[in-house]
Amino acid sequence: MADGNRAGNPRTSIWLAEEKPSPRRRASADRSREQPGSLDRERIIAAAIRLLDAEGLAKFSMRRLAAELGVTAMSVYWYVDNKDDLLELALDEASGEIALPDPDAADADWRDQLRHLAGEYRGLLTRHPWVARLVGQYLNIGPKAMRFSDVTLRVLRRSGVEPSRIAGSLGALFQFVYGFATVQTLYEERCRAAGVEQDQYFKEVTNTLTERADFATRYQESVEMAHRVRDGSIDDMWERDFAVGLDTVIAGIEVMRGRALDEASS
Repeated sequence: MADGNRAGNPRTSIWLAEEKPSPRRRASADRSREQPGSLDRERIIAAAIRLLDAEGLAKFSMRRLAAELGVTAMSVYWYVDNKDDLLELALDEASGEIALPDPDAADADWRDQLRHLAGEYRGLLTRHPWVARLVGQYLNIGPKAMRFSDVTLRVLRRSGVEPSRIAGSLGALFQFVYGFATVQTLYEERCRAAGVEQDQYFKEVTNTLTERADFATRYQESVEMAHRVRDGSIDDMWERDFAVGLDTVIAGIEVMRGRALDEASS
């Protein structure tokens, strides 16, 4: 059976399809109840996530997953119809790792809750680099992803941001997080491919920038910044820069909110 290619059709999703278990799916469910510990959809999804984390999206296949599970590929197809369905299921399962704040907490500061949500989303993207790619391929409207979206909207709505500005404000926030986390994971992948520690690679690059006279002449600002950051660890730099960037975006949302309130009262 083919792995499928639904990612090329953005109008379709496992979450939009009417639930009609096939005869083979019903049979497999009956068989699972009869054989505790045997293969089931949850086990398949968990194995898919482990495999995606270990080997990446490019190497992922239903055959490779079946081998990981110690079963035939056809056995996996008793529980999921195709590779696209499985990737959507894995994407939503990973989204469930995000710890959500209580958007109705009376004493909660919406800024702190947005920082928490942004940090959780960054953590998801850095733990599972394949998630960033799948978010762009699929609709990502599974129940766990939608809960994250709904809580985030409720938090920002409580901030007093004018409704027509909510989508743009969230776009600025989460596009920043998405871009930051993607750059971070690509850097980590480059270091692994080169076989060097992240701090070692970082210092080699910054030392090159600061020691070459031609760079110092032509790219003065960049070289001066490299001087400032080369003695710290890369992890410290990621955390510091993320915090500054996140504060900047949230401050911008607050300024736009205040501007809208001033316009409404004038």
